[in-house]
Amino acid sequence: MDQTLIRKLVSADEEYLRDESKKIGHAETISFPETHEQVCQIMAQLYETGTSVTVQGSRTGLAAAAVPFGGHVLNMSRMDKVLSMRAEDDRFYITVQPGVILQKLNKAIAARSFDTSSWDEASQEVYQSFLKAPVQMFTPDPTESTAAIGGMVACNASGARSYHYGATRRHIQAVRAVLANGQTISLRRGEIFAKGLELTIPTEQGDTITVQLPSYKMPNCKNASGYYCCEDMDALDLFIGSDGTLAVLTEIELSLLPVPALTWGVSCFFQKESQAAFYTKLARQIKQGIVAIEYFDPCALDILRRQKAESTAFAGLPFLPDSFGCAVYTELHCDTEEQAYELLEALSQYCAAAGGDPDMTWVASSDSDRDMLHFFRHAVPESVNMQVERTKHTYPEITKVGGDLAVPDEYFEELLELYDSTLKEEGLQHAAWGHIGDNHIHVNILPRDMDEYSRGKALLAKWAGEVSRMGGAVSAEHGVGKLKAPFLEVMYGTEYIREMAALKAAFDPRWMLGRGNLFAPQEEVE
Repeated sequence: MDQTLIRKLVSADEEYLRDESKKIGHAETISFPETHEQVCQIMAQLYETGTSVTVQGSRTGLAAAAVPFGGHVLNMSRMDKVLSMRAEDDRFYITVQPGVILQKLNKAIAARSFDTSSWDEASQEVYQSFLKAPVQMFTPDPTESTAAIGGMVACNASGARSYHYGATRRHIQAVRAVLANGQTISLRRGEIFAKGLELTIPTEQGDTITVQLPSYKMPNCKNASGYYCCEDMDALDLFIGSDGTLAVLTEIELSLLPVPALTWGVSCFFQKESQAAFYTKLARQIKQGIVAIEYFDPCALDILRRQKAESTAFAGLPFLPDSFGCAVYTELHCDTEEQAYELLEALSQYCAAAGGDPDMTWVASSDSDRDMLHFFRHAVPESVNMQVERTKHTYPEITKVGGDLAVPDEYFEELLELYDSTLKEEGLQHAAWGHIGDNHIHVNILPRDMDEYSRGKALLAKWAGEVSRMGGAVSAEHGVGKLKAPFLEVMYGTEYIREMAALKAAFDPRWMLGRGNLFAPQEEVE
């Protein structure tokens, strides 16, 4: 065994004690494996002492899942290779290491340019077909394009286009993983299923793990809250969204789809939030061609106006008249221009019916126009992050306080009313944006002092309780990590949390992996 893979964590490694949640943890040792075999060696060595292990990718997560609670940091950033490619039924699949960055992967797929020097002969042959095929895409698109694929799988990340294409889970075909004791499992979709709520998984070393799945009913909405469990489920789905608590993913097979012939973006503007909600309800009637419906509230647009006026970095933002109270962005993927124009006409009618002005609608049909709208979409969370960082200079303890809640369709208007009334009662500065098509809006509270920070966190807890009552999810796409562990118990209840803990213990009896995620006491991170 290579004893040099693990080293003491020193002051120069402090960046590995935090992620985008801005929380700071602590750890004693760190490693940067480059291969599956090295991960096996590291885990086997740490298992001897029961050392806790926090798995990291690019640390873009917002729930502190990558923030260590002591022990060892297993950083996967050097496992960043595309390993192979295969084809089946006119679909292409690529196998990647978990440290591959989404942005770089997307560029390689679009350019059809991979380093194939280490690929086997079968993959090389498929690659030649890939070069001749229509351009492909990996559809999950979280806001943070520098996310690592392993992290996306760990929290079942989604993004704007999940409205049509679904979250990461739908696009994972197989994984290989290392358990806490160094043994390994290999799972392919469609091969191993639970029998009712009993699931048996073989290891590659010849052992078996049999678990009783939690018996809770998952919410009927977008959900990344706790273990995915249901009767007769595919074993692969248990590990997607497991927040780094069951195994260390070392190989992940992704499914690709052809890029649509046409991609258009349509931004409609309204004076009132209720108008935007009504437009969304109408747009959801269209079943083909719409892949994303995204919302920006009045506070979000005001932040963009200030950024455009104050920062040259945001000079590329389009002019936003004061009459634009809030906005809904709808993305279209179409086979023909005729289909695109038909959808545009329908959306124009819906805009007018909801009280908007179709003549003031932005339509992006060219590459440059789409780039502008893409910048517009991503400038909001970037601006909010900058504002939080400025506040931290005065109050270092302050972090962004953001909701990641989703509810079933019938409760969406009630959720919007809850946000509006409670924020007004508390008088808290905020901005909201996100996936209104999935009843999933990110409400970010922007505290200006410690009192507002405390009240904001209390309000977020209140929302979690109300959303749970509505049958919703306390995390729709960011995962639970450490920050939302108390909310998970509110959502499912103590008895179901015990069932989750029993499941984890079957795979990780010493509770080494992801200590603090899903089940954590919160005081162990600053």
